[in-house]
Amino acid sequence: MSQQSSMHFYLSWAKERMDEMDAALASFEVKVGQAKAESRAKTDQLLSDLTKRRDEFQALLKTQAEAGETAWAGAKTDLERQWAGFEAQVKTYFEGAGKQLEQQQATFKDVAAAQSKAWREAADKFREAAGKVAAARTVDVDSALKQMKSDASEAEARLQKLKQAGSESWSVLSAALAESRKAFDQANKTAWDALKGAGPKS
Repeated sequence: MSQQSSMHFYLSWAKERMDEMDAALASFEVKVGQAKAESRAKTDQLLSDLTKRRDEFQALLKTQAEAGETAWAGAKTDLERQWAGFEAQVKTYFEGAGKQLEQQQATFKDVAAAQSKAWREAADKFREAAGKVAAARTVDVDSALKQMKSDASEAEARLQKLKQAGSESWSVLSAALAESRKAFDQANKTAWDALKGAGPKS
């Protein structure tokens, strides 16, 4: 169960990043369709670059999904580097694009929705795995699941407040997403660690 719980953590971590990348790309695709000729080339290039980064991340993820836990630990560094590059490119675009509050808000809302969905899916997968855990660990597992749901609700509430504010800079919005992402990673790891060492019900 230990190796399985670690693999679930890595897969949840990577899936959450992929979902965010896909949400950001979808938001930019809408922007390309609405862009005027002079800004279309810049937005097209950004979309092309981000799609390439996402595809590289996805290819590495697919390769690692078939590997063991040891390979995952090493690959996570590469995945984190690719994720950071994707994030940095989005930030650079928004900082260089001036006051595009409408696009910033649309992208933020799409990425925040992807994060919220990832929280729910991770909690569902954890609940499913927890159902297979020995009764002796039920209290630990139930506590971890309850904490994960609580953390997800708090993160979603913070993101909702920012969605409603509507006038924050990308740096503020990005920081909120990063904080939520960090909380997700911690809650996800804590939850799966609660399953370590527990065997399936007999």
